[in-house]
Amino acid sequence: MESIPFYPVNDFGPLMKGMVIGGIGILHVFLAQFAIGGGLLLLYFERGKERSFVDGYFQYLVLVSFVLGALTGVAVWFVTIQIGARTIGLMIDRFHWLWATEWVCFAVEVVAGYAFVRTGTRLSDRARTRLLALYAAAAWASLFWINGILSWQLTPDGAWAGFFNASFWPSLIFRTIVAMTLASLAACVVINTLDIERARRAALIRRAAWFAAPMLAMPLLALWYFAVIPADSRSWLLGGSIAMTMFVAIAAGASLLIGGYVVIGLLVKRLYINGATATLLLALAFGATAAGEFVREGARKPYTIRGALYSTSLTPADVAELRRTGATAADPYPLRDAARYPSDQLRRGAQVHRALCDACHTINGANSIIELTRTWTDDQLRLNIAKLQHTKGFMPPFAGNAEDVEALVQLVRWERAGRPSRFIAETTDLAPIQQWLDEAGTR
Repeated sequence: MESIPFYPVNDFGPLMKGMVIGGIGILHVFLAQFAIGGGLLLLYFERGKERSFVDGYFQYLVLVSFVLGALTGVAVWFVTIQIGARTIGLMIDRFHWLWATEWVCFAVEVVAGYAFVRTGTRLSDRARTRLLALYAAAAWASLFWINGILSWQLTPDGAWAGFFNASFWPSLIFRTIVAMTLASLAACVVINTLDIERARRAALIRRAAWFAAPMLAMPLLALWYFAVIPADSRSWLLGGSIAMTMFVAIAAGASLLIGGYVVIGLLVKRLYINGATATLLLALAFGATAAGEFVREGARKPYTIRGALYSTSLTPADVAELRRTGATAADPYPLRDAARYPSDQLRRGAQVHRALCDACHTINGANSIIELTRTWTDDQLRLNIAKLQHTKGFMPPFAGNAEDVEALVQLVRWERAGRPSRFIAETTDLAPIQQWLDEAGTR
């Protein structure tokens, strides 16, 4: 048991932990990809001798991506180490030098960006181009390194310690195009704020639209990505989990609408786009980004690191060990408000929920375990928990013994009853539960 680490757990109330890290992470990814695409876009416009636009756009880029992006980046780390400390620990242990390289790239990006803001207007054309090229290269290199680390979570194989894994290249190219598209749409918003004549704005908008033209390759890249991810993950996304399938449809539909408007409306029909429409397209792109990140995270279920660590922060070997000893035997952390539970069995059930369930489920809030099981009978609840990985294929095996299953069942009964101060648990034969656990196995 000493080999199984236990970490302090933060309670986010009615918010599911995955929602907390997901919400912060989605915002950070959106801003980070905007910063990456913005660097490439500015270099693209600088080489076209559009100095006035570059200087104006860079002010927005620094304000939005450097300030909000940096704050959300710190927030991601702060929340992640509270929710998935073991996952982050394994990733840092495996990729610490590569992650350090990514941080160096980010530092170069920030220094180059602030240097351009402070001195860009006084530099020669050649110096400006070189400084923007340094910024763009450092920003994209940051994406290169972090993409390998994140994609490794789903497909941890391939050469060089799993960095160049099966989904590395499709996800890298796809994210690069997403970054270019976000920067292009943001450019259309900024262009409409410039005090120049309409014909000049229209020319700049068409030039920005050409920068987003690589969106045409996104369907092929998506098919490539789906082809290389594990078959069970692919099945969640394409019908095995309706939530995952809906988010795939949202991401694909939003991307199709944006791409259709850019290619047909701006490039073929040469339409003018005002600031309101450009802002709506950028908001639609945020929705596509959010759905895409939800899909990327959901495709790993029941793992946070495929084959190595379940969403419960337990390894397959840990599950087998906890089946023998019980899920809470070595948990050193007391329950918050333990006195409100009228029995030791309910307190044990609350600890089991905290250890094995609350990464993805709350008691009565988001993705509530009470509401999800409200129509189940007590025996059905026992059977489904004991055979959890067969009840729902994207959930990990139950990492506890028969007593843990029964304690969790009684906690659910108590919550359904409205948390009475006096509660009598059912007398239950644990032998069938143990048999179901044995039949389910630990894989």
